[in-house]
Amino acid sequence: MSLPIESRLPAIQAALAHHSRAMLVAEPGAGKTTRVPLSLLEAPWAREGRLLLLEPRRVAARLAAGFMADQFGERVGETVGYRMRGESRVGPRTRLEVVTQGVLTRMLQEDPLLEGVAGILFDEFHERSLEGDLGLALALDAQSVRDDLRLLVMSATLDVEALLGVLGEATPVIDCPGRSFPVATRHRALNARDDTAAQQARALLDAMAAQHGDALVILPGVAEIRRLARELAGRAPELEVMELHGRLPLEAQRRALRPDPEGRRRVVLATAIAESSVTVDGVRLVMDAGLERVPVFQPRSGLTRLETRRVNRASADQRRGRAGRQGPGLCLRLWAEEQPLVPHGEPEIRQADLAPLAFELARWGITDPVGLAWVTPPPEAPLAAGRDLLRRLGLLDERHQLTERGRAAARWPTHPRLAAMLERSHELDALPLACALVALLEERGGDEERDLERALQARLREPRAHRQWRHDAERLARIAGVPLAAASLAPLGALLAVAYPERIAQRLDEPGRFRLASGGLATLPESHPLAHTELLVAAELSGEASGARIYRAVALGVERLESLYPECSEWRPRLEWSDEQGRLVGEQVRGMGAVVLARRPLERLPAEAVREALLEALRRRGLPRDEALTQLRGRLALLRRTLGEEWPDASEEALLASLAGWLGPHLDGITRLDAVARLPLARLLLDTLDWPLRARLDALAPERLAVPSGAHHRVDYAPCLEDQPPVLAVKLQECFGWEASPRVADGRAAVLLHLLSPARRPLQVTADLASFWAGGYAEVRREMRGRYPKLAHDSTVDTQVPNIRPLTECSRPRMASSRAISGGRHPAS
Repeated sequence: MSLPIESRLPAIQAALAHHSRAMLVAEPGAGKTTRVPLSLLEAPWAREGRLLLLEPRRVAARLAAGFMADQFGERVGETVGYRMRGESRVGPRTRLEVVTQGVLTRMLQEDPLLEGVAGILFDEFHERSLEGDLGLALALDAQSVRDDLRLLVMSATLDVEALLGVLGEATPVIDCPGRSFPVATRHRALNARDDTAAQQARALLDAMAAQHGDALVILPGVAEIRRLARELAGRAPELEVMELHGRLPLEAQRRALRPDPEGRRRVVLATAIAESSVTVDGVRLVMDAGLERVPVFQPRSGLTRLETRRVNRASADQRRGRAGRQGPGLCLRLWAEEQPLVPHGEPEIRQADLAPLAFELARWGITDPVGLAWVTPPPEAPLAAGRDLLRRLGLLDERHQLTERGRAAARWPTHPRLAAMLERSHELDALPLACALVALLEERGGDEERDLERALQARLREPRAHRQWRHDAERLARIAGVPLAAASLAPLGALLAVAYPERIAQRLDEPGRFRLASGGLATLPESHPLAHTELLVAAELSGEASGARIYRAVALGVERLESLYPECSEWRPRLEWSDEQGRLVGEQVRGMGAVVLARRPLERLPAEAVREALLEALRRRGLPRDEALTQLRGRLALLRRTLGEEWPDASEEALLASLAGWLGPHLDGITRLDAVARLPLARLLLDTLDWPLRARLDALAPERLAVPSGAHHRVDYAPCLEDQPPVLAVKLQECFGWEASPRVADGRAAVLLHLLSPARRPLQVTADLASFWAGGYAEVRREMRGRYPKLAHDSTVDTQVPNIRPLTECSRPRMASSRAISGGRHPAS
């Protein structure tokens, strides 16, 4: 069957024959994932090396490799193979490897020149995974010393301008239309008070009665898939209901993509893996729940929370297109038609735990991420939080370089936390147990058994019943050079304390309430067996730092804690803000972070400890309310958004993360938070700006704007902190003489005008003054004439407005016009 991409293959081959980099923007259904790699295998530059095809998901990687191997009439592992963490099917004749993105990072770290690799194809790059962004940055760095290495970035939707900024303006861009049939779209909002699965089942069966063919249902997670599967089994047993998600074996995944051999209608219940990369054969109906589940990291708490939220518009359109791959189709969206959707998803690098990224940068020898070319640079606050964790784990030093333990930990293909645990487990004579534990903690999709000890015992007792766990644990044991065997679970708490030092927790006065070493609060149900434990370590937490829920935890003894962290035996001054007393309270303590094993009175308050206690109180409570600071932050936010990242991040999160730098030096002699609030915070922050930026600030984001009446009015930049435009509240008659809205930020941002009556009551809000003069002004003028009769006899009201007839036949001289404002001009006389 001919696919649209085939007409573009000569252009792709020519582009990579003459350039080392290229971009392919191919719409869904074009056939790029499988046809492009195969067509490049015989290119002269590729004949002496292998090609790597990067896929963001394991399911897509396996299926793509299987399909391409079929084109050669071979099994996977011959000409075409795949490689992912813990699973590899490649051989000596393999020339095309489909790899997941983390595998590319490891390959680059182990061989920065990628000897034997002729080209790398980044598929579905629009998903903007953290590992995909890092892989491209490292590949571009490797290409700087290997100009024969080809890079092709492919996607259905790409931010071409942003990528050209990284790849180079001369990079060829090839466009390819997709192959799709018309898709009708219907909306059916669900009632939040009724059972969701029952409503979904009714909606699906109604839609299937109106549309022939198989159905694809896209849901946020496996739990939702299984609930709907049970509901459909009771309502429509004649349907073949199948699941499609990453936990399934390969054969089950492939079976879900093929029509039923007996001709029964199928319903395929899938997670977001069905959004791109794979085609489910026979689908003419897509039902989209409109939700996605994404991990969101919170740097201030150190917690990652799975967040279920509305899908973005680009993803919703991708899902809709699945209904039109093989014929006219129907897309049923389970939300109201007027429900707004954000245009695109956030790159993962802006919302993920950046400890793994910080570790990979240190392995690459980069101490400053500016040294690499990023489509989206890693944000400062989460990167700093990731580095802090790596230092606590003993993997990084103060210069962001790997320690001896960090270099040793690089051999483990796992999160740096767990790599640190594996490295230190020999101190506890518990390396086989550590391998078993890491495999359990990393089980894809998690485990319904929340009791870690019981879950681990079950696996060690019957390893054959837990095939994936056994495979992963034995792989780690091979790296460690030890046999995987049943062992005592006594060191379990110690192992977790090594991996999660900030999640060591001490019980407070009430059962089930714990203070984490990081300072946050966490809870267990009072009926939980660990609710009365004095010390525990939590391997799984969810929620906010002010009240996280503990899901998996193990008890920890005081002696064990002190042996793992000798600093727990040292007395140190501790000061913290007491809301009850309204002041700093000081004492000497032994312990770890906020976990206190012993305490005694403190005779005097050391200045450095006072400063750190104030800073910590501010980090917990947030920035003081300060109008001048809010306005400055808004100005900086606007300039960063419109002019680029040379302007500093002024978000509250970023400023709290950098408090020690811009506020700490000014806290000498201060012991109360109300005294901090009286400091000139805006000026202190302004003083941290580089002189060239400070010199441009007032010109690009002036605090006050001159209006045609000759007055100067304050601009409100607070809305810019929420990605809104700055606001100027001004009487309507003072704007006579402006043809268009004033603009700031070098003309790139219009000011939102709040037009007021003479009594300063709101009349109109507009960011397009020209359209207001041409349209809405006439109605406002009539209203003003009725409310303010004096204006009916004042020609100044209208002679200053272009193309508006005066209210009276009298005429007076124009009001003096002000000097020009960026982007605005005054009507000619």
